[in-house]
Amino acid sequence: MSIVAKNIHKNFDDTKVLRGVNLTIHDGEVVVLVGASGSGKSTFLRCLNLLATPTSGQVLIDGVDITEPGVDLNQIRRKVGMVFQNFNLFNNLSVLENIKLGPKKLLHQKERDIDKEARRLLKMVGLSNKADSFPQNLSGGQKQRIAIARALAMRPEVILFDEPTSALDPEMIGEVLDVIRNLAKQGLTMVIVTHEMSFAREVGTRMIFLDHGKIIEDGTPEQVMDHPKTERAARFFSSIQK
Repeated sequence: MSIVAKNIHKNFDDTKVLRGVNLTIHDGEVVVLVGASGSGKSTFLRCLNLLATPTSGQVLIDGVDITEPGVDLNQIRRKVGMVFQNFNLFNNLSVLENIKLGPKKLLHQKERDIDKEARRLLKMVGLSNKADSFPQNLSGGQKQRIAIARALAMRPEVILFDEPTSALDPEMIGEVLDVIRNLAKQGLTMVIVTHEMSFAREVGTRMIFLDHGKIIEDGTPEQVMDHPKTERAARFFSSIQK
């Protein structure tokens, strides 16, 4: 699956958040979006599945312009999973029911198959023993791993991660990053907004640096972090190292 963003602009009232972003994401890539707070990273990510509607520009998923009227967004979003920084689990449902909800409503599979797959995903994220627990009884790291399992239950071709560790205590960050590392090893296409620079360097096949709503660096993590072409990116990475 490919995602092509063409000249994406996004305004909130008089504030220009994105200023003509162009980006093609290829099948199998792990693209990390980095930059200072307020640079437009999360807004751009949300434009990729129309959780935020671009003010102008196009988003093409497998050649289909999802900004066109009449496009079945639910069909598109089955292919493009999303993991939020604040989990967005349903507190009135058990862990297993949270994971099974999407496939039940949208994939029209047999209950037995849905249950088997949900339990497989729980095992994959290391939480088989939490199937009958409720979100309020989980740690932040556990909630985020459940959110990842829930996204995977829809069998997406791409997963978008919006700062998946920003709401976690430091000791819980590693357990979530381990799950994402394993997904990268499996070749899943991912776009990740993150402030975890060592993680971005490790898992990213490509790094995009945004500043004031524009892409100013695009290359491998080593190229962008160690040999930035712009003074702005050089200052950013220098400040992080200090």
